[in-house]
Amino acid sequence: MELDLRLLKNLLSKRGDEIEAAVEGTGYLAKTVIGVATFLLDNEGNLELLSARQRATYDKFLKPLLDKAVC
Repeated sequence: MELDLRLLKNLLSKRGDEIEAAVEGTGYLAKTVIGVATFLLDNEGNLELLSARQRATYDKFLKPLLDKAVC
């Protein structure tokens, strides 16, 4: 699966409120999700470099938000 870096950058720069809303009440911190997104941007979107916890954060928060942007 190839990650759309343009969508990811847009999520970080213009849709931070959606990240905040997604993590609200889950026990996760928005800065954790933002950190994973930033890591992916810095590493050309290579999901293979994520640790198990980072991948879980990506799957739980970032992927649904990115999929929502595509629809």
